[in-house]
Formats: sequence, structure tokens, C-alpha cells
Amino acid sequence: MRCPFCGEPETKVIDSRLSIDTNAIKRRRECNSCGKRFNTSEQVDLTYPRVIKSNGSSELFSELKVRKGVNIALEKRNNSADDIDATFASIFQKCATYGKKEINSSIIGKVVMEELLLLDHVAYLRFASVYLNFENKDAFTKVIKDLEMKLSPEMKKLQKNLLDDD
Repeated sequence: MRCPFCGEPETKVIDSRLSIDTNAIKRRRECNSCGKRFNTSEQVDLTYPRVIKSNGSSELFSELKVRKGVNIALEKRNNSADDIDATFASIFQKCATYGKKEINSSIIGKVVMEELLLLDHVAYLRFASVYLNFENKDAFTKVIKDLEMKLSPEMKKLQKNLLDDD
């Protein structure tokens, strides 16, 4: 790491700490030449697959677009910043590790819906109403019934049993 004060290419690491919330490593460094100290932060640089839109065109993955859509769904809802950050981290991690060079926008939408279902049911319904392009109240009612079934005590017990068998 080059010293920001004198430009010396050699510096030594004095202390390293893992930042749990951002998955970054913070390092305290000292210049071998001028002796001044400074901090650096190292973070994984993930590359996302290209997004294939429903009309067949492609574009670069945009964290900003995903954040905007999720934030609209979460507007005026009571969720902690930590929970929201964890949701975004999970969404972006699933997209970055998709395993192919291209990902359909519909898959991104499903990932977002899965994560919103875990975070906030109202936000899930808000996002679903746009993502699934509800045409009438019947489509909305169907999604609510599906949600109720997923949240029913019997379904939760079945899901728990399936997880316990793994």
C-alpha cells in the first residue's frame, strides 16, 4: 500500500480488524519512510451477472435499482436498519453467486420477494403488486391467500420438519 503522505510504496500493517457489519477488513498502517500512520479498508469486489430483461435486452446489474424498488416497498414500515442491510446483503450475495454470466430479471425479482417475505409481509405484498403486475383485485387476493398459506401454523411446522430432516 502506497503512503498517502510521502508516496513511499512500502508500508507495514500495525493492526487488522474485521468489520462484521460490512464484511470489510480495516487495517492500521505505518509508512516505513515517513513514519506517519493511516487507515485502509479492504472489501470484496463482487462482479454481478448481466441482467436479461423481459424484452430480451440486457444491461449491467444495478444495486441502485434493486435498492430503489425494495426501499419503495419498505416505505413507512418499521424495520431496523440492520435488518434492511442484512436483506440487501442477502439479495446481492445471491445475485453475485448466481453462477452464470447472465441472470433474468425475473430471477432477481423472485430473490427480492423471498427476502422481503422473511423481512416484512406488507413490503412483500407491495413489491409483489408491482413485480407481478396485478391487473385486478383477484390477483392481489390470490397472492394474499398464498402468503397466508405460507404463514399458516401447519405450513410452518411442515417447513420446520423438512429443515430438521436435512
